[in-house]
Amino acid sequence: MTTEAARAPAPKKQRAEKPWLNPYVGGVLLGLVLFGAFFITGNGLGASGGFQRIWVWIEDLIAPAHVDRVGYLARYAGGDKNPLDLWIVPLLIGVPIGGFLSSWFSGRFIVRTGKGPNISVKTRWLFAFIGGTIMGFGARFARGCTSGQALSGGAVLSVGSWAFMFAMFAGGYAAAWFVRKLWN
Repeated sequence: MTTEAARAPAPKKQRAEKPWLNPYVGGVLLGLVLFGAFFITGNGLGASGGFQRIWVWIEDLIAPAHVDRVGYLARYAGGDKNPLDLWIVPLLIGVPIGGFLSSWFSGRFIVRTGKGPNISVKTRWLFAFIGGTIMGFGARFARGCTSGQALSGGAVLSVGSWAFMFAMFAGGYAAAWFVRKLWN
């Protein structure tokens, strides 16, 4: 009873999507991760410092004399300092790995560009790059990204971090008025 149909490979099963996590449970889990970060490393969560450390490491490979001359850069590299020897770099590397694993195991992994009907993919990527650049500059200017300022600083009741959170949300709502047409 070996027919062609019986020998054909079975179609691949698509991974079933699991339901979304309850946001309150997610918030509690995020709080536990933040507590664990403080407990284990003595530091909170953040990302901009990791990007900055990686950038200084690359710059130190290309132009070490420049890094040694600029005080801001020399604090992180130069001489015998390795800018990658800081807790935030492995954390930054682990975030996309954790995001990939989470989406894979939940059956939601897909490569796509989220955009509205009135914007092209190229324009969406351009606006994402511009917005990311502004946020990156703002994060260095504020001495921390939204993760470091809002989550970690807010958790320890830092007044500056709370002011940052209110300003960030107000700025986001104000800017949304100008770019909402790109999404609707």
